[in-house]
Amino acid sequence: MDGGDVSTGTLEWLAAKLDAEQTGSIDPQQFYIYNFPGSMELSALFRPHTKIESGAITTYQPPTNTFYCSEDENLLLFQGKEPHFNWGKFADCIFTFAAHAGITTMYFVGSYGGTVPHTREPRLTSTVSDQRLKSTLHQYRVSFTDYEGPASFSTHLLTHAPGRGFRMASLVAEIPAYIQGTNPKCIEAVLRKLLGILGLEISLDNLRKVTDQWERRLNSVLEENPELASMIEKLEGDYDNEVFDTQMGDLKEWLQKKGIRLD
Repeated sequence: MDGGDVSTGTLEWLAAKLDAEQTGSIDPQQFYIYNFPGSMELSALFRPHTKIESGAITTYQPPTNTFYCSEDENLLLFQGKEPHFNWGKFADCIFTFAAHAGITTMYFVGSYGGTVPHTREPRLTSTVSDQRLKSTLHQYRVSFTDYEGPASFSTHLLTHAPGRGFRMASLVAEIPAYIQGTNPKCIEAVLRKLLGILGLEISLDNLRKVTDQWERRLNSVLEENPELASMIEKLEGDYDNEVFDTQMGDLKEWLQKKGIRLD
């Protein structure tokens, strides 16, 4: 759940901005498949990444699962890759480390490609392990998940968090599926919500500059592709109508009482 690198980008930005120090890691050996039977295209999805130059191995990268700590902000960050198996043991590593650090509340940040246009804020949905978290999230216009299907590791954590003494919520952003690669605008939008929820006052000015440059490059591409621009215009209309219906119900009712047409 890392569309647009929003999940990893959010964690990496926070760790860098807070000068968070690496304070622990989970050994990947017990949790990942490195060789999957079948075609090379399939098995390549599971194997560690390596780089070899002039016959010398310069990089060998198995999955990493790392904890970072910011003592000043009383914040523990964890960035990792969903385990292939031994979910219970992997979750125990996270819960045990968090308990030793005095953590009481956890947030999972994720993202996926959807129908949100790049000109609008990504939609954020949440699943909570404790109903009391809903009032906080509601203040930041986070809606709540309706879903049935395959579960992710974050759902496993949410399910077992109460039994380990933690409150937990997921924050999952729906971002534009038609844009590939890192999406700084969505990273910025998610960070803005997350910083508010965590009560952190950190400037996003540098990230805003990156977002502005990214938007200018994207708009120049759209100018050369009227078909894509037309599709995005339709997505904007659908998005705005949905926001108006679900988040501005009082305003909609007031306009109707005044006889103001909404079409």
